[in-house]
Amino acid sequence: MSNPEKNPQPTVCRPGAAPVRGGLRSGVVVVDGQDGPVEILEPRDVPLGGPRGMTVRRTLPQKGRSLIGAWCFLDSYGPDDVAATGGMKVARHPHTGLATVSWLFEGRIDHVDSAGNWATVRPGEVDLMNAGRGITHSEFSTADTSVLHGVQLWYAFPDADRFGEPSLDTHRPEPVSGEGFSARVFIGSLLGTTSPIATRLPLTGAELRIEPRTTVEIDVPPEHEHGALCVDGPLSLDGVEIPRHGIGFTGTGRFRLRLTTGEDAATVLLIGGAPLHEQILMWWNFVGRSHEEIETWRRAYMEEMGLVAPGPDSPLAPDRAGQPVGGAELDELLGTAYDDGRPFPQFGTFPPGQPDPLPAPELPNTVLRPRG
Repeated sequence: MSNPEKNPQPTVCRPGAAPVRGGLRSGVVVVDGQDGPVEILEPRDVPLGGPRGMTVRRTLPQKGRSLIGAWCFLDSYGPDDVAATGGMKVARHPHTGLATVSWLFEGRIDHVDSAGNWATVRPGEVDLMNAGRGITHSEFSTADTSVLHGVQLWYAFPDADRFGEPSLDTHRPEPVSGEGFSARVFIGSLLGTTSPIATRLPLTGAELRIEPRTTVEIDVPPEHEHGALCVDGPLSLDGVEIPRHGIGFTGTGRFRLRLTTGEDAATVLLIGGAPLHEQILMWWNFVGRSHEEIETWRRAYMEEMGLVAPGPDSPLAPDRAGQPVGGAELDELLGTAYDDGRPFPQFGTFPPGQPDPLPAPELPNTVLRPRG
């Protein structure tokens, strides 16, 4: 999924942000739980665009909490009546330095990417796209989808692994169950089961469905941070109520998480991971380390999509524009590279007949700088 904001703000993601205890600041409030402090991350609505465009709820990043382990982005959406919202219609757009993770509760989404992958995302099946040095993809809800409900997450790669080959992995985890709950572990290890999906760093992702008036205690690695997204139903984490669509966050040092429901059942998305211990700079759909990287990638994407004339460091002819690179033009340029050594094309090619790619927003007038 693309970040649809017309004026996306740079986000410097770093571990160890310090929200204000007992008061709301930048979308985060801290409450004392049974086993220590719990941060509550409140979502904000972000429209995907168009007069009837669907709206997503962005819960991560917040100014007060920008990372949960290496997880740096979480949008939830639905359940939406596709007849009213038009469903998901996200045309070709880029990513770098991250992986996207799609998880659905209802509906289906068709995925196409520039690494040559076609996939249909279904409920209970994880779709993990490794952007590596650069990829483009599109996401459209299928024609037979009447209700769409799901989440998309991103996690950042550590510096040593962020320029690999792009790829796509899918997996349908078998459900595991315990007293009063069932779960599907789609990333990492939890509840005695392990996902085969490779993530390049320690992460956890799982869906839990918990029966009414039930407390579930989950053993977790104490070196991990965790976030529990309340998808629906009344839910508390370590005795602290989590609002619907909000996240309850716990830091490292916990050996166990305690999730409790009320009079109704609840669905929970649990994520976690070891702190990244790196600052990252996130702007639009790019995760980098500096303003120069973001600026370079944005320019390359716009040139390769035919949205601006190529610059002097591009293998493309300076007077070409109007359509994405491909066909005979690409055949002549295979094996070439940008002046800094990036393979060309950085953002790959797409099958013919697809909707036009999304243009990148303008960069802000100030230099994007990691800080903190």
